[in-house]
Amino acid sequence: MIKNYILFFCFILNLVATDIFSQEIKIFTREDFDLNGDVKSCLVITDYGKEEYDFDENGLLAKSVTRYSDSDYDVTYYQYDGGFLKEKRLENYRENTFDTSTSIAHFYELDSLGTKKITEKIVSYEKEFLDQYEYFYDTDDRVVKIIRTNNNGTDETGIEYTSYKDEQTRTYRLNGVEQKSIRTSSRKAKNGTLEKVILTKRFLNGDPLTATEEIFDASGQLISSIHFGYDEKTRQFVPEHTTVFTYDSSGALSKLVEKKGNSEKAKEYIYQYDDREQGNWVKQIVTPDNAYTTRRIKYFEFQEEVEDEE
Repeated sequence: MIKNYILFFCFILNLVATDIFSQEIKIFTREDFDLNGDVKSCLVITDYGKEEYDFDENGLLAKSVTRYSDSDYDVTYYQYDGGFLKEKRLENYRENTFDTSTSIAHFYELDSLGTKKITEKIVSYEKEFLDQYEYFYDTDDRVVKIIRTNNNGTDETGIEYTSYKDEQTRTYRLNGVEQKSIRTSSRKAKNGTLEKVILTKRFLNGDPLTATEEIFDASGQLISSIHFGYDEKTRQFVPEHTTVFTYDSSGALSKLVEKKGNSEKAKEYIYQYDDREQGNWVKQIVTPDNAYTTRRIKYFEFQEEVEDEE
């Protein structure tokens, strides 16, 4: 399956993981990084940087480091309470010096009286208030409203859930103006299995802007993605480029084909694996670019409990 770190290397973990369109507060696990088994840490090395990921014994991401050079790096710490994210700290270091002016902390508070509400407060290390998000849930544990408050005022995002036949749609409205909709449906593939189709439309000030259609096979793997732009003349979404994904027998991405107009560009992925029973790849080679990514993986070594014989 296409995993987070492949698509968002040096990006996702040092951005605010919750934005005004978030449906939930994201908690990262080993599975998000295509890691199997009791992985303790993973160092990802590419031509353009390094990422380090540390996990707790439950598989939750506890720490991540983005290294731009030996002296310039960003560190993010995650703290949990019974699986609930309580705190996230983003610390930036430049020339080996901690930069308080750009470092921020997120604090999360759960209110479970009545319907669930989670409050996220964001402050700088210089103790300056930056943002507050309040996430309101319904009885099905779905986010239905997000209120953002900062020095510029208050914004409210309402999330509406609707169903029609076999389609489910989530619509996001910022202060009453539609910003995004996500429609999920299913269809029968040529081999007789069911595919999941997710169509995401984005709007600017209520006007159509772009759209993306993602198709997942029966095992949950992303097999194609179509990006659309909006044509003002025809008032329709028009396909601009398509990406098709192919996987090997182990479920690892083996080929990616990008199509735009009459042009087509393909990439193939080759892996080397470690010697663990469940197995994780430790080197990924992309052709014809001859780009490569290596991973240095450490595991928890849990001792098996042996019952004493009477």
